Formats: sequence, structure tokens, C-alpha cells
Amino acid sequence: MSENNIEKKETRLPEELLIIPLVGKPLFPGVFTPIMITASDDMQIIENAMNTDMVIGLLLVKDENIEIPDAMDLHKIGTVAKIVKKINLPDGGINIFISTMKRFKVKKFLQNDSPISAKVEYLDDKESADPDEIKAMTRSLIAEMKTVSDNNPLFSEEMRLNMVNVDHPGKIADFITSILNIDRNQQQEILNLIDIKERMERVLIYIKKEQELLRIQRKLTAQINEKIEKSQRDYFLREEIKAIKKELGEPIDSKSSEHLKFKEKIEAFNFKGEVKEQVEQELEKFALMDPSSSEFIVTRNYLDTIVTLPWGDVKADKIDIRKGAKILDEDHYGLEEVKERIIEYLSVRKLRNDTKGSIICLVGPPGVGKTSIGKSIARALDRKFFRFSVGGMRDEAEIKGHRRTYVGAMPGKLIQGLKIVKSKTPVFMIDEIDKLASSHQGDPSSALLEALDPEQNIEFRDHYLDLPFDLSHILFICTANTLDTIPRPLLDRMEIIRLSGYIEDEKIEIAKRYLIPKSLKKHGLESKHIRYYKTTLHAIADGYARDAGMRSFEKAIDRIHRKIAHKVILDKEEIPYVVEKKNLEEYLKKPPFREDVSKQITKPGMAVGLAWTNFGGDTLILEAIAIPGKGGLKLTGQMGDVMKESADIALSYVKSICTQYGIESDFFEKNYIHLHIPEGATPKDGPSAGITMATTFLSLITDKKVKKHLAMTGELSLTGKVLPIGGLKEKTIAARRSKINTIIIPHQNERDLDDIPEMVKTGITFHPVKTIDEVFELIF
Repeated sequence: MSENNIEKKETRLPEELLIIPLVGKPLFPGVFTPIMITASDDMQIIENAMNTDMVIGLLLVKDENIEIPDAMDLHKIGTVAKIVKKINLPDGGINIFISTMKRFKVKKFLQNDSPISAKVEYLDDKESADPDEIKAMTRSLIAEMKTVSDNNPLFSEEMRLNMVNVDHPGKIADFITSILNIDRNQQQEILNLIDIKERMERVLIYIKKEQELLRIQRKLTAQINEKIEKSQRDYFLREEIKAIKKELGEPIDSKSSEHLKFKEKIEAFNFKGEVKEQVEQELEKFALMDPSSSEFIVTRNYLDTIVTLPWGDVKADKIDIRKGAKILDEDHYGLEEVKERIIEYLSVRKLRNDTKGSIICLVGPPGVGKTSIGKSIARALDRKFFRFSVGGMRDEAEIKGHRRTYVGAMPGKLIQGLKIVKSKTPVFMIDEIDKLASSHQGDPSSALLEALDPEQNIEFRDHYLDLPFDLSHILFICTANTLDTIPRPLLDRMEIIRLSGYIEDEKIEIAKRYLIPKSLKKHGLESKHIRYYKTTLHAIADGYARDAGMRSFEKAIDRIHRKIAHKVILDKEEIPYVVEKKNLEEYLKKPPFREDVSKQITKPGMAVGLAWTNFGGDTLILEAIAIPGKGGLKLTGQMGDVMKESADIALSYVKSICTQYGIESDFFEKNYIHLHIPEGATPKDGPSAGITMATTFLSLITDKKVKKHLAMTGELSLTGKVLPIGGLKEKTIAARRSKINTIIIPHQNERDLDDIPEMVKTGITFHPVKTIDEVFELIF
């Protein structure tokens, strides 16, 4: 349609228009475009327009989510359009081709609901700026838009030609706005602008934003292309490297490298029989596996475990008996029985010239050096040392490993230890073997039976490894506080060595040789900073550290050194600081142990007994009183069943012989006897207090005090025989700590006196007795 005809028809544009609401974006003047009409109300408006002047008004809906807009939902400025052609569609809708002519502004809506009609006025472009300025802006618009269109494949060649061929500045701005990718509200804002300069400035801003977006887009595209090119380049280079390595006969990837490493190590071990067959089968499976499969990691870890273990032949130790003895003496004071056993072991190994291990169990109270002596034994043997604790362990897989069918499976502690030390002849210390537990997951103590049996551990099978491995060259050292909780089959496999508690003199020697130098170094002090007197160390042992081991003594020394370190920082002029008996409370406060008045005999009906506990020996004071009334016996002090039976036996025996001591036979019918052992919160049990209970009852009824500084231990039978007890060494040490100088013991325990060091027995008189009557002759 020619421009002259359009202008002639524009002069005849009606003042009232039927309105078609636009949901998408506004239409600008000078556009020829199709519109699809599907709403029945809008189709009726088109029919009415076709029957009159074929002109409609197009207004943008403010909110595109409104389904049926009314007049209030429409913008006030829109575009008038001429219907050029109408095509009926098969689905009942119509497609119209329109030619937009110019802007209009709604003066008044004549009908608010569909079909919407309005009284309008037509708007012409205003040229407020200088013509040259408009011309320059027009050129700038076309140039900037050309940059955008050149870099955007969405702009067709036809669009570029239309943009160049439009001659009116306002129409150029409208055309560019219609093809820019901007928001519908921003397009409506430009449609609202009548001033050409203002319109062109706004369009220029949007073009600049579009250019910035295109720049970012180009940058991202370039980065992606660069990554693709790099990955392709890397791929080709890797393929070339593989081809070169293949020609040279080298491994072509990490999997091949690991396979080669495993193969070389396995061949070096020279496996035979079952082990060779199983390992070669796993290696072949590993070579065929895809590195991304889950089984690949499992098989790799399994092969890694195998090649890390010390499978090789064992070389004989270079044993130096004197050097071994010297190392043991350097590290520990006393412990002669343990040292003697280790020297014997070294001697046998030297004579036989082999490395077969042994299984030793060190039993003793806490703090006597069971764990530390394990390290000394390893040093004396010049072997690797590995320690693990089984206290509280309740899963047998901790000892024998998990089967490889489980996710995260690993070998047991024994195989793990061998992997770490990389030696077939280490010293393995199994700590706290008396504190093993059992649960639904198995019994670890039963799992240890195979490992600690010299006849079976030659071919020990870990569940993870599932191959026979020789553990017979390992020297196993187990530690325990008591043997009572260790299963009998496990106990039979071990050689028991008892470590008794230390007496006061031994503690002072250990403190001087080991504890004080170690603590000084630990606290950053030197020997010039502090000086101890021997009487001070005696006071610490007597008042602050009466336990069987050295832990309390070490804590006391550490506490003193912390306070000295603080003083050294504040005032360096007083060095050295002298720790004396009189100022000991300044560092350690009041001693928890004083001269034990509570364990001294002060009246008839009292006697001192000796007891054995997991923490060493101890002294017990027994107290009894007679209360007039109906006869009977009451026992207090948390006594166990065995101890209660001992009390009944002791009372029955005293009743049977009371007339020999001038006591009426009806005394026990007229008096109620109450026997108590102080420290009621501590459980007590065992038969060894039998003769002490009988002594207490006899002292009570005869109203005679038992001798001071006298203690006793022994089981009493109903016929008056004194039966043997255990733990005599520990009980003697406890008696010595409590200043006791006379001890009554069963005659059958007289042989045990040879096992007690002379320094412990010095100053103590032992009275072996066969019957309780002999005891009664000694006590008053």
C-alpha cells in the first residue's frame, strides 16, 4: 500500500475506536504484522470494524495475567491500525493482517466492558531539538543497532534493510524498539514518548545495555570454546603419550603402573602354593577391571595390603645378652623377675639361633610400668614395637578383620600392626587383656586364642586376607591388672609374670632416676632450678602416693614443677628452689594420707587384716561389738558372699572354744554380735580374712586388745586349720607401707617368702601357722 494512500486515510481516522487489548507487547506505528484472534468478543469487534471503516485501536494490558481485561486494565496510549486482510482459521479463530499508522491517546472510554470502545485523540511526533542534532542521533542509532544486529543471528537481513530504509527519525526509534529484546513495560514507556529526541535517547540507552549483554555472552561463549578446545587438545596429547609409551613397553596409565608395581613386588616375594594361586588370581582380575568400578578399589586395597606385609624369610637376630640387660636396667628400676625372664628368652634365642616368639603376660596393679617395659623389651631385642589396647573391645573383627564382602572392610589389628612395622619379628604389646568384652558381634578373647597359640599361629588366617600368615616370630606381651576376668583357655597360652607394687624405698629410687628428670624436661626446667632432699621424697611417698604404682607420685612431682616453673618466670633470683618436707604443703596442700589412726588398734574387738586388690595390697581394720539382747550376727561393710561365709565359720569356731578362755557358753545367746569393715563404699570379698575375723571375735569376748603393729592373713576352716592364700608379696608391701612389723601367715605360704625381695622383708617378722590356736597364742 502506498504512503500517499495511507496519509489520505489518516486524515479520515475516526474519533471513536473499537479497542483490541494486547497481552504480549505493544505495537508501534509503521508496522505490518499478522494478529491471531481467538476470543469471541474480539472476533465480534473485528467483524464490526470490517463492516465500517476497517480501523481498530490497540492498547496494551497493564497486567498480562488478567484473562478478561476491562477498560481500567489498559494503558491510555496505543496504536491505531488498519485491517488489511482477514483469514478464517479451521479452529474457528481468525487471522488478521494489520498496518499500524500512528499513536493515539484515550480521552474517554465509551464502554468499559467488551466490546471496549473509546473516544481518542491522535498524537503526532514532536521535534523539539535542532534538526542536525536529530540527524546525528539517527545516524548514531543506526550505527549502534548495526553493531548489535551483526553479532546477533536472530536479526534477519530483512530487518537490517528495513532499518536502513526507514526515513523518519521517530519511526526509526519505533522500529528499533519493536525488535529489541526489552521488557513490555519498557516498550510501552517508549510508545508513550511523543518527543523524538527523548525517545531516541531512551532507545540508545537500551541499545547500550543490549551491547553489554552481547559482550558478556561472547565472553562466556569464548570461555566454553576454549575449554572444549583444551580438552580436545589434552585428549590428543594423552593418546600420543599412550602410543609412545606402548612403543617403549612402559605402562600407559595409572592402572597399568599400579599393576606393574604389584606384579614386581609379588614376584619378588616368590610365593608358593595357596598364597601364590590366590594372589595371582587377584592380580589377573585387577588387570581386567575398569578403574571406575567399585570392585576396582576393593581389589587394589587388597593387593596393596598383601604387598605391604613382611612375607620374606626371617633373618636371625644379632643378640647381645649384656647389651640387652644393660638397656633393661637403664629403663626400669627393680622388676627383676621380668628382666630375668627376658634375658632367659634372649639366651634361648641365641643358642637356637632362631627368631621364634613367645607369649608373656605381665600382671600387676596400675602404674607399675607394665606398658613401658614392653618398649624396653623391644629396644633390648632391637625389634620394632607395636602396641594396641583391647580394653572394652567387643568385636572379634577387630582381631581377625572383616570379610571383604563388606563395604570398608579392613584387616584386623594384628595384620595392621605388621603392615605398620614392616617386620616379621616385632614385639606386639596387647594392653588391658583382662578388660576384653563380648557381644552379639563375637568374642574377641576367643579370636585371640589362635593368634596366641604357638601351635596355631604359624598359619594364622585373617578374615580380610584369607591367606595363611606366620605370626610365630612375634613376641607377644600382654598386660592385665587381674587374671580373674581372663578366660582360662587364653590364660593357659601365656606365661604369667607378676609385677607387685613398689615399696617406699623403690619409689624414691625410681623418682630420682626417672620421674624427676622426665618431669623437669616436660615443664621446661633444668636441674639447677630445683633441689630435693631425700626426706622430701619420703614425705611425698608416705603422705601423697601410697598406691602400688608410681602414677600418684608422678602427679605430685608434676604439680611441684608447675609451681616452680611459675616462680622461675616471676622471680629468677631465688634459683635454686629447695623443696623440703616443711614446705611441701605449699606445693601439694594437705597430704591425703596421714598417720593412719583409723587402722590402729585402740580397743578390744579390733584386728588388722591384709587384703589383695587389683590395685595392689591393702590393710583392713576389722571391728566388732557385742550388744546385749537376742543372739545373732550382723555384717556390714559391703562384704561378698565368700567373706560372709568366712565370718560365719570364724564365729562358729570361736563359739566352740570360748569356754577354754573362761567365757560362758551362753554369751553368744545373750549378746548380738556386729562385725564391720570400714570403707563401706568399697566392695570386699575373699576367704583370706578368716583368721582375722576369728581374732576379732576372740578379742571382743575376752576383752583383750590385740598387739599393735601386727597383721594377719589366712583362710580359716571349720576345724581350725589355717589354709593358704594368694598375693602374699603385695600384702607384705601394703603391711610395710602401714608400719606393720609382725605378720601371721599360713604355713603353706612360707615358700612364697622366697619370692619377696629382702628389702621388703627387712624389719618384718613372719609367723607361719598351721592352726588358729597358734594364731591365738601370738595375738595378745
